[in-house]
Amino acid sequence: MPGQKLDDIDRMILAELQADGRMTNVELAKRVGISAPPCLRRVRTLEEQGFIRGYHADVNARELGFEVQVFAMVGLVSQAEVDLSAFEAKCQEWPLVRECHMLNGEVDFVLKCAAPDLRTFQNFLTESLTSAENVASVKTSLVIRGAKDEPGVPFDVLEARLQKDA
Repeated sequence: MPGQKLDDIDRMILAELQADGRMTNVELAKRVGISAPPCLRRVRTLEEQGFIRGYHADVNARELGFEVQVFAMVGLVSQAEVDLSAFEAKCQEWPLVRECHMLNGEVDFVLKCAAPDLRTFQNFLTESLTSAENVASVKTSLVIRGAKDEPGVPFDVLEARLQKDA
């Protein structure tokens, strides 16, 4: 099971950093109950092993003038691996696409897009997304408001599962 190669301290470090990635190593060490040097070594190891992918500020898109958020459900003509990879690469190039997820089922991909206004998104939709190679269909849903936007994973659920399996 993923997560089992991490010990309790590693999981506490990850949970604390997920909640507040700006805290100092000294504060982190205090919260997880170890001294600063081994805490820093553990954090670096977690980074090297890919458990920590980066540190980011949680910016308010609307306050920055990105008034339009849209989910786009994309169907492709071909689901051959080369075509799926080509579409993913294209999504990496489009700045309005903030997230790209391949799905199982009726829709091949769901994209989360952010744009300053509807006209900018419409231009992207008609000039880039729907005209992209291998795109068969695009259905969009405009976000009216968000009720929850929680990054990362629920560590309490992981801990409960590990306790149950122990």
